[in-house]
Amino acid sequence: MNDNIDDDGTLVPAIPAATLVLFREREDAPPEVLVVERSAKMAFAGGAIVFPGGRIDDDDHAIAADIRYFANDHALEIEEAAARIAAIRETLEESGIAIGFATPPAQDWIETAQARLHARELFSLLLDEAQATLDLDSLIPFARWRPNFREARAFDTRFYIARVPADTPEPVVDQTENVLSFWASAADLLTAADTGKVKVIFPTRRNLERLALFGDFASAETHARAIPVEIICPYFEERDGERYLCIPTHLGYPVTAEIMTTALRGGR
Repeated sequence: MNDNIDDDGTLVPAIPAATLVLFREREDAPPEVLVVERSAKMAFAGGAIVFPGGRIDDDDHAIAADIRYFANDHALEIEEAAARIAAIRETLEESGIAIGFATPPAQDWIETAQARLHARELFSLLLDEAQATLDLDSLIPFARWRPNFREARAFDTRFYIARVPADTPEPVVDQTENVLSFWASAADLLTAADTGKVKVIFPTRRNLERLALFGDFASAETHARAIPVEIICPYFEERDGERYLCIPTHLGYPVTAEIMTTALRGGR
């Protein structure tokens, strides 16, 4: 057993989080996904590109428990609903792109909401003032990662995918935790990582490799719905005298192991 994992085999403490992979489709080209570059000063994934996301907070749970915030009835359990709300909120805050709303909000509201979220105002307050409702069904569960290592930051992160219109505007970076935000195809991001233009941590690389399989959102959605989401806990394995960081082989990922000399982990 690895010495980073609790001796009794239980999962180490992790912070509940959610992240959202937005697909912007293009004609005669692979879809683009939205990424943000983390500030090099951040303790988790500093300097790396990641998908928009962050911690699930108490207000996300409060929204999830209040039927007023939803355009139609939904049967999601509270933790799942709160995670999707967090993904919507964090994407709005980090990129200025509104996804998961029953009716698309006006651009001036989006700009004001992004600024107010930066100022730590409650998302529920913003929804109340705009009388806005959410469509959580527009977020499709894709994966759930929970590294089981004792690190400075350990997150139990639920990944979702969603489609945005082809004319979705360029993102507006928040300039707090992130220094850059942009659209690119998964394949182009992998090439940029291989040539040292961007830094990509192990979970992001594995998900980019999986996302690069799809030529459109419909294919990605079909794939995601066909593979039940299981908690992915990466683990170490010795192969031919080399140490690898690995994930299970049955969850839709084309690459499931990377040698430790190249694998980048977010908490270290």
